[in-house]
Amino acid sequence: MLKSARKQEKLDQKAKDAEGRMPLVEHLRELRNRLLKAVVAVLLITIVAAVYYKDIIDFMLKPMLDSVGCTNGVVEQRNGRPCADMTVNGLIAPFSIALKVSLTAGVVLSAPVWLYQLWAFVAPGLHSNEKKYAIGFVAVGAPLFGAGAVLAYKILPQTAVILLEFTPADARNLLPVDDYLDLVTRMVVVFGLAFELPLLLILLNFTGVLTAKRLLSWWRAMVLGITIFAAFATPTGDPLTMMSLASPIIALYFIALGICMINDRRRKKSNPDAELDDDEAAELDLTPAPLGEIESVPSPNALPEQADGGRARINGYDDAT
Repeated sequence: MLKSARKQEKLDQKAKDAEGRMPLVEHLRELRNRLLKAVVAVLLITIVAAVYYKDIIDFMLKPMLDSVGCTNGVVEQRNGRPCADMTVNGLIAPFSIALKVSLTAGVVLSAPVWLYQLWAFVAPGLHSNEKKYAIGFVAVGAPLFGAGAVLAYKILPQTAVILLEFTPADARNLLPVDDYLDLVTRMVVVFGLAFELPLLLILLNFTGVLTAKRLLSWWRAMVLGITIFAAFATPTGDPLTMMSLASPIIALYFIALGICMINDRRRKKSNPDAELDDDEAAELDLTPAPLGEIESVPSPNALPEQADGGRARINGYDDAT
């Protein structure tokens, strides 16, 4: 079994050429292996999280109960605002809630692993001197995802207060824990992935797909798009919650733009034509050189027999005819 695995690994390494290219079948196999490793990491951490399920669920419910939880069975809290009772309905609901909480913790806590697998899948398309950024990609990507998750966790109580303001007078609001966890999961994943946007832009820049000049020309559309995305991603859509998501993403976008500019400047020093588009011609150096420095270079279309300056004859015809 080990021999066959090592043999397959050697074949995969041989399939890649010096530029990191590989056949389509090997590319799909590489994608399958990376996805399998990411899924295994999520499952392992999910199992560990299931052991500490009670602590995790208390941690997730605490901000909601502190902000809008009902006390002593009354409809209104001491601050005069409507409140909500956290409920669990059905016999199977507690078990499904435990699975959902464990899986959410597994996805969030395994972010360094699946982020590295994502980078490792893209890395063969990079130059050898650019592959060294893999550690930096994971080291920055995991905290960014965590920062988005923490922001969602902090916004939820304020979101709940705003939503419960629409509760009719003298009505009791029952908030199923299952629905609440769905909201938490959606916001954590959406906020976490939204915070990965600048890292994606930097990745596209490092691979040569996107230049800083083009990225800068899109800044108005990017700001508008991020704002619209924040309006749909937040459950309330109120300006406070929307801007609490849009503002850090816009700030991270401009930070990513600055990093892309620095990278393009570094790349331009090593290759002046690196920023040119495919249909853009490079600048010609028309500075006249001294006659003594001009070397005689034979024409690429010249025949070998023309090296002495005479006319060559092939099949009875010379180069003039």
